[in-house]
Order: sequence, then structure tokens, then C-alpha cells
Amino acid sequence: MSYVSCALRVAAPRRLPPPWRSPRPFSSTMGPTAKKSVPYQKTLKEEGSGSGEPSRPPPPSAEVVVVGGGSLGCQTTYHLAKQGVTSVVLLERDRLTSGTTWHTAGLLWQLRPSDVEVELLAHTRDVVSRELPAETGLHTGWVENGGLFIASNKQRLDEYKRLMSLGKVYGVESYVLTPSQTKDLYPLMNIDDLYGTLYVPKDGTMDPAGTCSTLARAATARGATIIENCPVTGIQVRADDFGVKRVYAVETAHGTIQTPCVVNCAGVWARALGQLAGVHVPLVGMHHAYVVTERIEGIQNMPNVRDHDASVYLRLQGDALSVGGYESNPIFWEEVSEKFAFGLFDLDWDVFMQHIEGAINRVPVLEKTGIKSTVCGPESFTADHKPLMGEAPEVRGFFLGCGFNSAGMMLGGGCGRELAHWIIHGRPEKDMYGYDIRQVTPAAPDNNRWIRERSHESYAKNYSVVFPHDEPLAGRNVRKDPLHEALLRQGCIFQERHGWERPGWFSPRGAAPVLDYDYYGAYGQERHRDYTYNQLLGDEYTFDFPPHHDIIKNECLMCRNALALFDMSYFGKFYLVGPEATKAANWLFTADVSKAPGSTVYTCMLNKRGGVESDLTVSRISPGDPASPLAPAFEGDGYYLAIGGAVAQHNWSHITTVLQDMKLQCKLLDCSEELGMMSIQGPLSRIVLQEVLDTDLSNEAFPFSTHKLTTAAGCTVRAMRLSFVGEMGWELHVPKADCVKVYQAVMQAGARHGITNAGYRAIDSLSIEKGYRHWHADLRPDDTPLEAGLAFTCKLKSGIPFLGREAVEAQKAKGIFRRLVCFTTEEKVPMFGLEAVWRDGEVVGHVRRADFGFAIDKPIAYGYIRDPAGGPVSLDFVKSGSYQLERMGVTYSAQAHTKSPFDPDNKRVKGFY
Repeated sequence: MSYVSCALRVAAPRRLPPPWRSPRPFSSTMGPTAKKSVPYQKTLKEEGSGSGEPSRPPPPSAEVVVVGGGSLGCQTTYHLAKQGVTSVVLLERDRLTSGTTWHTAGLLWQLRPSDVEVELLAHTRDVVSRELPAETGLHTGWVENGGLFIASNKQRLDEYKRLMSLGKVYGVESYVLTPSQTKDLYPLMNIDDLYGTLYVPKDGTMDPAGTCSTLARAATARGATIIENCPVTGIQVRADDFGVKRVYAVETAHGTIQTPCVVNCAGVWARALGQLAGVHVPLVGMHHAYVVTERIEGIQNMPNVRDHDASVYLRLQGDALSVGGYESNPIFWEEVSEKFAFGLFDLDWDVFMQHIEGAINRVPVLEKTGIKSTVCGPESFTADHKPLMGEAPEVRGFFLGCGFNSAGMMLGGGCGRELAHWIIHGRPEKDMYGYDIRQVTPAAPDNNRWIRERSHESYAKNYSVVFPHDEPLAGRNVRKDPLHEALLRQGCIFQERHGWERPGWFSPRGAAPVLDYDYYGAYGQERHRDYTYNQLLGDEYTFDFPPHHDIIKNECLMCRNALALFDMSYFGKFYLVGPEATKAANWLFTADVSKAPGSTVYTCMLNKRGGVESDLTVSRISPGDPASPLAPAFEGDGYYLAIGGAVAQHNWSHITTVLQDMKLQCKLLDCSEELGMMSIQGPLSRIVLQEVLDTDLSNEAFPFSTHKLTTAAGCTVRAMRLSFVGEMGWELHVPKADCVKVYQAVMQAGARHGITNAGYRAIDSLSIEKGYRHWHADLRPDDTPLEAGLAFTCKLKSGIPFLGREAVEAQKAKGIFRRLVCFTTEEKVPMFGLEAVWRDGEVVGHVRRADFGFAIDKPIAYGYIRDPAGGPVSLDFVKSGSYQLERMGVTYSAQAHTKSPFDPDNKRVKGFY
């Protein structure tokens, strides 16, 4: 018999294959023997698996074709049928679940550090525990045995307390337990090194075969068609009259199905399927494993366990345990086989050894427990450990539902419903931006090294504490702006956003470059020593105020009291030009941007439901030199769009989709790489810039929200009088070749006035203090301008139609049932978002975004609140309540504000100090 302790003794260290070689599946000759089999009583594997005949002939046409019969494919098909799409076909090359789903552990944990994911998980749980049994009369295999998160240190328990507070908003029952309480709950557990635990009684496990077969039964009852043993051999793509590529048909080994929509739910095979349509799917395949023990006396009815610090999970399997986790040296599956159905790899015990150690430490009885079987199968992983969903930017009608990082079962229900809504209505109901393929960095498609590095780091850090200010070490230095080296020499600590290196804050200790990725010492790579950048990141691994708090404070107060320069070159910079550019602008943008050249307008873009897809500035421009990135030549009208760099790709895709659907005669041009952008902000900005710019900067000559071409240090620049921080200031948009020269001129002129470099950590604080929104924080596609306090951006008094107008007008007439509210607390405690908002003793929402305001010397938090009675949330409702913010289980009295607590009359941005 194989014993867990035997695996620990015999697994000797050895050099693993470098990640760029192709490690073939192999058996450790030294490891204990154990058969390869999944721990489920029933699977969908049969003798006829992979036979040459499909389970039924493919139809000649369909509204939607879903490819892949795993968790996501079955959930998406079910939800499409449930939402009224009866002409939906699911194609599976073998049998349902035969790819990666059949061997999954099937765990479902309800709490994650994301409000959207908590909602997605709740729907999955509802589908498998309530909806499907009610619809079909069948049991899906759902077992509600609870979940237990282990904390071995304060930071980990703090993270769990944050989850507990968020859970109260969504009604997820959870408790923080002491070590002794944990022992009472789980007598076999070693508690000697415990700091505490988080217990969620209604977590549980799903059965892959039971869930998917029940989904299939429910979907077919609603009119869907499911065809097994029907591999896809090609995808026909055709260009329309405007040159836009669109899905036309799906070719199979048994016939062609004409369809305008294909959904790629092919798991680890999704890359190959994408290639058939000319779509790049940025994911990698890896071996992912667990072992199943023999019977353990006393383990029955115990909750599932996640010991994050040991990177191991213990799943209850009847009277045994499944033991697995995430190691730092996973094996890449380089050559993905098309024939790998219901397949398992031999387990590499040397790689798996670290999980054995953690499991024995947590449940010592495992040392003398036999191993019944090993389960090592393929899984797909992505660069940010988030799924890939939505319509591919390369081909209209080609949707993704893949790359679920071994979480396809527990996220499947929520994501399947959102994907179905996405396909039918053009957008999901929830904020799925984090999963949207359109937000993936442009560096990804042609950079396999980037995908591999980032996917490895995400896998290896899957169980790491999610700290507010952490940054990746992998896949860095892909996109650097013209000021990168100059700022690096001055101690700039960079953040990574959308592939760009952008300034985070400035360290007085000097340069801290980001080095090439060392795979954390795995695969024989030498780990970096004395890595300053990594050390600075580690210093901020806390839920208290970070050690660099006072440095960021200085950057903020210098901006408030003198002036600061912000390098914002990573911003997206687009031109919308052409004969019908104004028609497009009127439809795309909520504000009236069809003003005279020289005007700049802050505006939003909405979806059909009135949700905010973006906030940005739009400047009307005149035609210029064909060779100039500052003012391109064009016929018709022209607009210059400046958009936060982290969401630039999302904006590009949104605008492109709208232009394609409207068939307008205009172009969207991207000059993000050709232009740098620096913002000089503060009371002394006019004095300093007047020495540099060859134009009058007085209020009369250069009012707020205007722009003009001028010269700086002999270079032509576009100066815009705008502010993201609530101060008088100007942005300088500069050709990249001139950026360093202009930067040096500004810094030289500002030296005697105390100018300082400042980064995005300061912008975060300054902007929330002034009440400016950050898209995808306190402003998302599931928020409307009315809810977010941005009604002033909507041209509702005009007769000009715009995308989302009808939804906004309907909401205005009906009333606002959730509203974004600003809160401050007198207690100086750090807040980062996800804190619960209490009003008069009831939970009414949670904090979306929080920071410390250094000018007002208070924490500031923004969150959407509702009336528990279901009524509209008026300003009187906001003002009449008594509020508390719950941070890690502790409540703090809070004051609600209906205006910004800093400069509520907007005098400073207009130059009145």
C-alpha cells in the first residue's frame, strides 16, 4: 500500500525541466505506486467514447454553437436555452466532461476578495443546489459540508476578516474561529501553528458528471441540442461589406453548421480552436494534481479545508480526503494532444511533494494513511488567473468562455449565465471587465514569453494573500514610456498596468529597477538576490498603512500646496476622425462634444442598459500635418480622446464595435505609443508653466476645459487645462521624441518652486479626496451616471440621442434605487475597499474604493448604498441615516457626504485659491 508519508520520504530534489522545454508526462521511478483514477462513483466515460459516429447528426444551422462539453460549455448552453435561445447546439469532440472537467476536485468556496465573484459563485451554488434539482428532479451531486480557511499569521487572518465583512453584504454566513474552536469543529486538525480560521458553513463540493449531465438534461428540455463525438474541424469566417470579420459557419467531421455565433468553451484546447478562426487565446496548459487517500476514521462530515499558507487543500471525499494545491514549479503541457479524452498524467511526486508536507502538518493522521489513487490532469491557466470571456476583438461573433484556472466548476454557473446574456444582448449583466478578453494587454497575442511568465506567477501565487498594493514580477518592462529611464534614476517605483510600466511612487532610496522574471527560483532558475523592487513590494504586504505612507503623503501635499509632475504617458490616446465623426461622437458620448475646436469635455460612454463603459476626455481638433501625432490630417471632423491606460484596450474595442454596428464613415486611430503625456498640477503650476509654454496661461486666455497647440522648450505640444487631482493644472501631450526635453524644461523651471515627481498612488489619494471617479472602481458597466453622481455628463436637456439614453431617462423617471455615497471616518484606519456599509443598523452596501485623504487628514471611502425597504435612494435618504463602515469585523462611525469633502465648490481647478 502507498502511504502519504512514503511519498514524503522518497521524493528527492532534482532539477526540473526548464519551462521552455517540453516536459513529457512521466512516472517517478522512486515514487510510491498508486493507480490513476478520479474519486467519483460515476463518470461519463464509456466504452464507446470517442467512437466515429456522433450521438446525433449536426443540424444545418443554429443561432449559437457552443464548442466544448465541460462545465462552461454545459452551463452556457443551459443558460442560453433558459434565456430563450432554443436554436443552440453544443458540440463535444468526445463525451461530456472528457477534457478537464471530469477530473476536477469540484470545490465551491463562496467568499473571494471581489464583489462580482461572490455574486458569480452564489449563482453557481444556486444552480447546482436548487435550480437544477427543481427543474429535473435529479440530484447534481452537491454536498454542503462547509469550508474552512486556515490562517497561520495575522495578515492571513486579516484577509479572512475582510472576506467576512464582504460576506455580510451578500448574506454569506461566515465566522472567524479561534484555534480551539477550530479543533472542536475539526478534531483531526493540528492547531499548534494556527492564528485562526474562517468557517463558511454553506460551502461545499460539486460532482462534475452529475452536474454536467443534469445541465444537459435541463438544456435539452428547453430545446437545446447536444451532440457528442462530433469534433470541430474548422470555423468559417467571412468579411462583410465594411471589411469586418464575422463568424459564418462551424465545420465538423460530420457536417457544417451555419451560424453567426461560436462560443469557445474548449478549456485547455481553446487555443487550437481559436486558431481555426484566426483568434488568439492567451492561455497555457499545465499539469494540476491531487491524490485521494484511503479511508480515514473520524473524517466523515468534516468541512473542506484550504490552508493557503501551505498552498494545500483538503477536500472531503466521503470517508477519505482529496489532497492537492498549487506548487511553485508546475509542469507545463507543451504539446496539447487532441486525443486526450478522459486522460490522466502520471503524477510527478517530486513536484507534488510540497503538498504532502502541508497536508501532514495540518492533519497528522495522513502520515499513516494510504493513498488510493492519483489524479493529475490538464488544466488551462491565464496571465492574471482570471477566465477569458466575451467577444474576441479579431472576429465578431466568436466568443470565449475558457481559461478558468481550475475554477470552471465553481465559477461555471455565474459565468455561464453572464456569457449567455453577453451573447444575446451584447453585454453581460454584471461587471465582467476583469474577465473580458478585450482588456487583455496587446502584448499578449504575440508574446508567448509574457503569457508563460505571467501564467506561472499567477499559478504559483494562487493561494497568496491578496494585498492592496501588490504588483507582478513576471512579464514586466513590456511597454515603457519615453520618461521611463529618467524617472527610474530618480527612484520611481513602477506599477504594471495593461503591459505599461507607470509611476507608482518615488522612493528616496534611489533606483529600484524591475528585473527579468526568475520564476521564484523554480526550474533551476537562480533567484534574484538583493532585489530592491521585490523588497519594497514585500514591505507593503500589510492591511495596515504601508511603510511608504508618509512618502505618498508628501507627494500629495506638495501637489496641494505647490506643484507636482505626473507622468501619465501610458494613457490611451485615440483620434476619431472622418466625415461622420461627429455623428459617431454624438452617439458614443453622453456629453455634448460637438463644440468648436479647442474645447475639451469630460464625458462617459454607456452601454444599452445605461451602464458606464468608460469615462474620458474628448477634445475637438482641427486637421493638421499628416506626419504629426499631435494633429493628424483628416477630412470631416476630428476628436482627440484621452483615456486611462489600464482600460484603453477596453475603450478601443467598445468604440470599434459601435462604429462597426452603425457602419459609419469614420476611423479610430491609436497614437498611444507615439505621444507622451505629463500633467503639471498645483497652485504654482501656472507660474512654472508660463516660463515653459509659449502661450498666455491666464484664466481669460486659457480657461478650464480648453486646449491648444503651443511650444515648450522649442517643441510643439498640445496643452490641455484639465485636472485629475482637483488642482489648477495643465496636461502636456508631447511627441515621444520630445518628451525628455520638455520634461527637463518643466523640472528646471519648477525647481525653485519646489516641484516634485509624483505617481499614481498619489493620484489615487488626491482624486478620491476631490471626488473624481475611477473607472472600474467606483464606476463600472453595471453603474449608471445617475447612480454615480455623473448626471451632469449627460446631454439630457438636448434632443441629441446617445447610446444608453433611453435607459438613463427611464431610470430618471422611475427613481434611483442605489447611489454612490462618499464617507469619511474620524478614526485614521486604512481602508482599501470591500468594507461593509451599515445604515441605522442594517447593511446597505459595501465600499468600492477607499484611500487616505491627506489634505483633510481622514480616510475616504466611496460605496453604493440601497434602501433595505426597496425604495429609491434620494439625497434625503442619504442625509438622514447614521452610518458605520465595517473593516475586518470592526465598525467605525462614518459621515456621509453629498458633495466632495475637499473643495466642494470647485474653485481650485479654476485657479481661485
